[in-house]
Amino acid sequence: MENIIYSIVTHRKTVLFTFLFTAVLCAVFSLLVSVNYNMVDYLPKDAQSTTAIQIIKDEFDGEFPNARVMLTNVSIIEALEYKEKIAEIDGVASVSWLDDIIGLDTLKTTPLEFLDASVIKNYYSYNNALMTLSIESGKEIDAVNAIYELIGENNAASGEAVNTARTQAMAVSEVLNAMAILLPIIVIILIIATTSWIEPLLFLFTIGIAVIINMGTNIIYGEISFITQTVSPVLQIAVSMDYAIFLLHSFNEHRTSHEPQKAMVLAMKQSFPTVAASAATTVIGFAALIFMRFTIGADLGINLLKGVTLSFISVMIFLPVITLMFYKAIDKTRHRKFIPDFKKAGNLLMKLRIPFLVLALLVLVPSFLAQSNVEFLYGTSRIANATRVGKDTLLIKEKFGEENVLVLLVPKEYPGKETELCDALSELPHVTNIVSFATAVGAEIPREYVPEDAVKQFYSESYTRIIIYTDTEEEGVETFTTVQSIIDTAAMFYDTHYLAGQSAALYDMKKVISSDNVIVSLLAIIGIFIVLLVTFRSLFLPLILIFTIETAIWINLSIPYFTGNALSFVGFLIINTVQLGATVDYAILFTNNYLNNKKTYLNKKDAMRITIEDNLAAILTSAGILATAGFALAYTSSNPIISDLGILLGRGTLLSLTMVVFVLPALLVMFDILIQKNTFKMSQSNEINLE
Repeated sequence: MENIIYSIVTHRKTVLFTFLFTAVLCAVFSLLVSVNYNMVDYLPKDAQSTTAIQIIKDEFDGEFPNARVMLTNVSIIEALEYKEKIAEIDGVASVSWLDDIIGLDTLKTTPLEFLDASVIKNYYSYNNALMTLSIESGKEIDAVNAIYELIGENNAASGEAVNTARTQAMAVSEVLNAMAILLPIIVIILIIATTSWIEPLLFLFTIGIAVIINMGTNIIYGEISFITQTVSPVLQIAVSMDYAIFLLHSFNEHRTSHEPQKAMVLAMKQSFPTVAASAATTVIGFAALIFMRFTIGADLGINLLKGVTLSFISVMIFLPVITLMFYKAIDKTRHRKFIPDFKKAGNLLMKLRIPFLVLALLVLVPSFLAQSNVEFLYGTSRIANATRVGKDTLLIKEKFGEENVLVLLVPKEYPGKETELCDALSELPHVTNIVSFATAVGAEIPREYVPEDAVKQFYSESYTRIIIYTDTEEEGVETFTTVQSIIDTAAMFYDTHYLAGQSAALYDMKKVISSDNVIVSLLAIIGIFIVLLVTFRSLFLPLILIFTIETAIWINLSIPYFTGNALSFVGFLIINTVQLGATVDYAILFTNNYLNNKKTYLNKKDAMRITIEDNLAAILTSAGILATAGFALAYTSSNPIISDLGILLGRGTLLSLTMVVFVLPALLVMFDILIQKNTFKMSQSNEINLE
């Protein structure tokens, strides 16, 4: 290893050129990476709603409806003219209205009072026309903007595609807004934690290079999710800034007795095990996400895993080079130490350790039970609340009532069986209307006597399409109960059946995520346990450290339950691994230095007091950066998925900090004898002190 280190520090120009060239190249590549804003696309391919949508695309010649447009104060003829213009908009795959159900000639020639009122009311009511659209994936922004321009302010548009367009429009700006808040605060924190005005800039430049390379290398995948696009850069900066701090602190220590190049070689050798162990726990936490069946976890997990690895490489190779190039500037810009020495903190926290331990044990069980019963939100409907989309959604609901459309696909068999199924479906709670060939035309009427366009709405070569209207919201207990009832009813008549629609997709998402959460959490805990086992050569210490952070996680996730707030499932799913992987480093640093101090201070309480005094500043710095990253995401994003994740990350970091500072000392001192008996060989890791 020493030869590699010497090679790095002696070929500084080559290293500098390689990293800068790669960063510029990746900056260009990052512009070519497409972003997917549709959460449903990440469902497993065998999910029944996914299969249903594919059948609709293949056999019914079109996209699944994902938007609605309401036209107010229009006649039948005017509505048909609007429909024709909407259909011509680029990105609009299809427009469905009343004429597609009963036939254009019938609509033009037959007075409405002679038509089936139960069918008419879903499409035309009191001179208001409600049309259903299919907007192509990837064209949502342009298509929705064109629709708004056509229909004006007095009409309304809503639906998943409209929500997606809104998400697309705000995603890039919100990342920039988060960075605009995060970076200045990080600089301030680093200025307080270091003794040079230049060092924070070197830290940010080093990690920034890694972030650019990470985002550019996503070109190998072609596409990433909007969650990855928004969250990944912020999290990468926050969780890997420690690595740079460790290295430069060690470099400054060795500068007191060695010339710069030699000091850097020693610093790299000394920092490598600590930085590698810290990166390993974080990587394992992120790697657990890869095993989610809901593949947005893999999308984010792979990106963050790659990002942390690139940050580690950048810190261990690029940072030494630019530090040696600018060490004179570092020396010239030295300032006094702003961070307090915390010399009295050790005694104070030792006195408080037992009360805080008791408090943690008291809230442990309620927190665990509460976090297991948090209500989750799976859709994106909250995105629209403060926008025109939200206003339009309420307007459509006011005119046509709560309407949730589902599409049931069953094998094309004899009409009588279809009629029996439709009758059974119509009896279900919350089902307001059934539109099928049997209900709209009549099972007794031969298909050859019905206009071909009308027949195509209901039959393909292999399947029958039944449109089901419910009065439920997009998601919720009533919604998911209704979805399950529809599936159960279809199963009574047909062995093969598929249900499509946003609620059906969210129902599948709920089922997949329930199992994903258990698997991902267990994998993260097992992986980090192994890293801790190797690090400390102890069976008992990993249990203490994981218990400390998991308690913080349970408290964090229980808060939405006690406050009566629903939580985005993405935040819940990801925070288990992110908080564990990112904040267990505080416990590792703390424990490692406590074990080292015990060799000098034989009294365990004295060793713990010194450990607190020496490491509190380092932990506060690291936690401050990560918590700031979380809250920056939360308060700059109007996307509730991102804001929920940000709040969980910020709050979770502070809770982990609290547990490590106030509870972990009590556990380490209390179980000191048991730790010694279950330790094969005490870790020889270097003490890290970042005062």
